[in-house]
Amino acid sequence: MKRLFLILTFVNLVTVVFAQDPQFTQFYAAPLYHNPAFAGSGYAPRVMFNYRNQWPSLNANFITSVVSVDHFIDKANSGIGITLLNDAQGSRLKNTEFTALYAYQLKLNNKNSLRLGLQGSYSVRGFDPSGLIFGDQLSNSGYTGSPSSDPYANLTNMRTVRNFDVGSGALFYNPKVFLGLSVNHITQPTITYSNQPTAAGCANGDCIPRKYMLNGGYNISLNHLVNASASSDREFTVTPTFLYKKQGQFSQLDLGAYVTYTPLTLGLQYRGIPLKKVFSSFPNQDAIAALVGFRFDNFSLGYSYDFTISGLGSQSGGSHEFSLSYQLDKFDNDKSPYIKQRKKELACPKF
Repeated sequence: MKRLFLILTFVNLVTVVFAQDPQFTQFYAAPLYHNPAFAGSGYAPRVMFNYRNQWPSLNANFITSVVSVDHFIDKANSGIGITLLNDAQGSRLKNTEFTALYAYQLKLNNKNSLRLGLQGSYSVRGFDPSGLIFGDQLSNSGYTGSPSSDPYANLTNMRTVRNFDVGSGALFYNPKVFLGLSVNHITQPTITYSNQPTAAGCANGDCIPRKYMLNGGYNISLNHLVNASASSDREFTVTPTFLYKKQGQFSQLDLGAYVTYTPLTLGLQYRGIPLKKVFSSFPNQDAIAALVGFRFDNFSLGYSYDFTISGLGSQSGGSHEFSLSYQLDKFDNDKSPYIKQRKKELACPKF
């Protein structure tokens, strides 16, 4: 029944798309994807890769990968970056998106900083309706195999959708606290795969609604608990975090905490808003996720697994997610004590 629901959802996407963006459990390992204000936040050239396979046991699983590159330009007090996203929703919907990002940093005082970011994206989306099962091909015993009378069953004039889009974000931080806000799809680009004329507008469900994200956390140092001299240079912190997302009529809240004792980071996270109902009857809860990460000098890697607690249950296969990051050494002219101190100010979990 759950697979049937996903199939029927794809059918509805033939002419009208109720689009939602991919999500990452390791959202601090994909900073540029979530907020353009993070561009250049490593204060050195940085390359990141994120991969997510959601619901691998279902035929309609979601596979998303993102490659990001960014750097901080000290003379301009600015960060720049690019991301390349590839998102496959089952075998029918695919999206490739290129994004350029810019962030400007304002130093409010000796401890507090504010970053303001902008991004511009170009996306190419395609939809393949072949092999879909329509409602009149189903009965109480399952798939009947009979031809469908749905007017879109034999639709072949599907078009590739190309769109420009913009987003913005802000990030406040100091060595203890970080708080970010971003807005994506400000232009609300239209997505209609059928060449048949339809009334445009988000009221008809044929656009990508704006996505709002609010994230933050607090960095608690436990270094005073480590007395051994051999461990004096190791980071020992606990970082509670949250991420709130709202896109169209859907919203979600991620609550978690990370414990870092370098080179190891462990995390636990809950995703859902149980007091809010979905479709007026189902609890709005998605998953409980566990994370493990390692950081060795300039290289970081992470793995997380989402245990599904929604109506899909464990038969969905949960979600697997991997992240890789490599940060190059700073350029020769970026070795002043001021630069080194500023590099440590961003208190987000690093893995």
